Amino acid sequence: MTAPTAPDRLLSVLAAFDHDHPALCLTDISRRAGLSLTTAHRLVGALTEWGALERDESGIYHVGLRLWELAALAPRGLALRQIALPYLEDLYEATHENVQLAVRDGRDVVYIEWLSGRSAVGVHIRVGARWPLHATGVGLALLAHGDPVFRKEYCAGDLASFTPYTITEPELLRRVLAEVRRSGMAVSDRQVTEDALSVAAPVRGADGSVTAAVSVVVPHADAQIPVLGPAVRMAARGISRALGWQP
Repeated sequence: MTAPTAPDRLLSVLAAFDHDHPALCLTDISRRAGLSLTTAHRLVGALTEWGALERDESGIYHVGLRLWELAALAPRGLALRQIALPYLEDLYEATHENVQLAVRDGRDVVYIEWLSGRSAVGVHIRVGARWPLHATGVGLALLAHGDPVFRKEYCAGDLASFTPYTITEPELLRRVLAEVRRSGMAVSDRQVTEDALSVAAPVRGADGSVTAAVSVVVPHADAQIPVLGPAVRMAARGISRALGWQP
């Protein structure tokens, strides 16, 4: 096994932070990164001096603003959010439910924008959160319209279950994805939580490829898919046009 390089160790420190661990002491960073306390102390010091990490008065470390500045340069990050936001706001005003914008990263969706309604259904998702593609509406939209080779590999892989309604059978997932491509929208019914349903549609870039997906999340008991579907598709189409897509 190849010994970790200096960049590997540096990245392992940053990877110690996630949505469940947004604030860590030095000992926890050392443990989660798999580094000695001495090495962790040296790397954390360098990252803090550069601005990638920040240390509060109690000695706890947080992700620094310098990383947010870099994240803003990602074409699928803040730039996409800024273009999409007016259309997401319109969708929110039309539904007063949770509205999401997400992109694919490997086998996951990453949520890059979220508008939450005061009385909307509660779901365990925040900006930056990840979920497997097959378990969410946005993930199904991205998977259905993505690379066919990747889609075949994904369907043949492990399909994690989160509720009794999560799709875990490869053949069922293939049929669902075919219907998503046919209808232009994806429905994820109680796959993440047993009280929520999401309706999603793909967002296309200037070259016509699907680069993101938008969705609305509603209580399962109140879901009106014939009403939500056109609204979500309209929002996705508006974002696509703003990105330069021409049907």
